[in-house]
Amino acid sequence: MNNISICIIDDHAIVRLGMRDLLEKLGGFEVVLEFESGQQFLDALPLATQPDVFILDYSMPNLNGIEVLKEIEKRQEEYKVLLLTQHFDENIINEAYCYGARGFLNKNCSAHDLKFSLENIVKLGFNNFTDILKRMREYDFVEDSPMDLTLSSRELQFLTLVCSEKEHTYEKIAEIMGVSKQSINLYRTSLFDRYKIKTKVGLVLFSFKNKLTEPFI
Repeated sequence: MNNISICIIDDHAIVRLGMRDLLEKLGGFEVVLEFESGQQFLDALPLATQPDVFILDYSMPNLNGIEVLKEIEKRQEEYKVLLLTQHFDENIINEAYCYGARGFLNKNCSAHDLKFSLENIVKLGFNNFTDILKRMREYDFVEDSPMDLTLSSRELQFLTLVCSEKEHTYEKIAEIMGVSKQSINLYRTSLFDRYKIKTKVGLVLFSFKNKLTEPFI
């Protein structure tokens, strides 16, 4: 099995070095990219080669981890991000999930927790799907009145592909559906606006909550 490739985004060189050493000692991981700020990372997008998981520090100057996640979403980039923070804060965790993070860990976590989380994100798409769903049920969806869950056949096909365990990119979904990326963006924007969803992760949770597509039906 190939090593899981990692990108570390943290403003402290000693933290990046320590994490690199830890991951190498754990085995099965390879740090292939490092950035010393969120802005440096965003300036490098799109990446020529995409690592399997991005370890993103929350507390960074100029742009914190949540702001980086928001910018990634604006650009419709699709990266699996594990957010690390020094302090346990419910608002930070909820916002991280709202804007597409695949997992959250406190910096005081054990080496086992880090290894387990990274492997889960690669294998399952999320570190703890149950926890994300529990939080996002209240945080990501606003239901002032009963929702009309009627989707067009193309919207349903788009949502089904988004929820596929193969984790298709938007570009791949456009190829499968035989439409342009602009059409995919229209389906995406329509669902986002109609159901007050902010991210691709939110689309998956929306389908799960309402049992709209496989594998949630």
